[in-house]
Amino acid sequence: MGIRELLSEILSDEGHQVRLAENAAAARMARAAARPDLVLLDIWMPDTDGITLLKEWSSGGQLTMPVIMMSGHGTIDTAVEATRIGALDFLEKPIALQKLLSAVKRALAKTSVPVGSALTLAAFPRSVPLRDLRKRLDQVADKSRAVMLKTTHGGIVELAARTLHLPGKVWADLALDSTPLTIEVLQAASGGVLYVEELGRLSRLQQKNLLFALDRLEKFGLRLIVATVHDTATLLELGWEEALLTRLSDIWLNVPSLAELRDEVPVIANQLLTQLTELHGMVPRRFSTAALNALRQYAWPGGYGELRSAVKSLALSALEEEIDAEDVASRLAMVGSSMTLINLPAEVMRLPLREAREVFERIYFEHHLRLDGGNMTRLAEKAGLERTHLYRKLKDLGLRSGKKDEGEA
Repeated sequence: MGIRELLSEILSDEGHQVRLAENAAAARMARAAARPDLVLLDIWMPDTDGITLLKEWSSGGQLTMPVIMMSGHGTIDTAVEATRIGALDFLEKPIALQKLLSAVKRALAKTSVPVGSALTLAAFPRSVPLRDLRKRLDQVADKSRAVMLKTTHGGIVELAARTLHLPGKVWADLALDSTPLTIEVLQAASGGVLYVEELGRLSRLQQKNLLFALDRLEKFGLRLIVATVHDTATLLELGWEEALLTRLSDIWLNVPSLAELRDEVPVIANQLLTQLTELHGMVPRRFSTAALNALRQYAWPGGYGELRSAVKSLALSALEEEIDAEDVASRLAMVGSSMTLINLPAEVMRLPLREAREVFERIYFEHHLRLDGGNMTRLAEKAGLERTHLYRKLKDLGLRSGKKDEGEA
């Protein structure tokens, strides 16, 4: 208390407005109530240490202000870790007056602070299932640079994968690149994460890229995180090599869906809302209790990505500071009305999986060819397929000649 009051008097005399927090819980509340220009954060606090709180703010998109760490028992390792997470400076107690004022002046002169744009499991220290998932993820990641996440439809794979991503390092989605991977690309991504949300969507070239990266993870300090809803047999039918799948699934972890984490949906939605308003400088919003309950009751077939999109839409479109149940109901009804339900004949359900999939693929591609007027560029983007692979697929289904249409946009 004595140090807090002394620092408050010094900084107030310098013309600054100062707010005090006696522990991490009070600091969280103060941070949520206002967007401070600077935080002086002690390492040792009665409830949660300062490094943990710094990680929470960083992983939750709330590290939008400079943070100066303080400690009377600091070590070089602690200072390095704090800096890696996002702290701007580190002051040792007893803090000399001139050193304090110089550090504050430098911090306030910062026009912008790098902010992580993705939520991670570290933002939920008080959620038992999410905290336990993070511990298991850290355990398996400690044993291997390549981790497979097995899930069902509606999983939270990106939220889990982002947890292993270090601030300031590259995050590369291998499914978005249809060009051959090179040593130069891997070198530029050194220390970062290579990510694949669904193995079943990768083209043959992208599978080769994955193998190329897998053999060089250690050399470039990379981490590979892949996920799938399919079993091995299905992936083999989709053209995967068994040897590669065996390597990828050497260390794996089950990741739950939002349906399985129904009681955690309000917590995740609140954190997403806070992150969005902080990152985009929006007017602070909050969910009503009824709105959170409506979000909890929804099945979220699109998983974490669908929830994130819904929260963003609600944050941008809500007319009041509080987002109510009617706003949520309207948004979810809009999503439901945009879905196209396909009633497959009963005989299709009796076909072997390969043949049933072919029937569905034909319906899928015919639908989007009509919808986009035959534009192959848009079809490739929607299907998540490399153009060459798309032409081959359409030719196999008897929908196209397999050659690019003349005059195609």
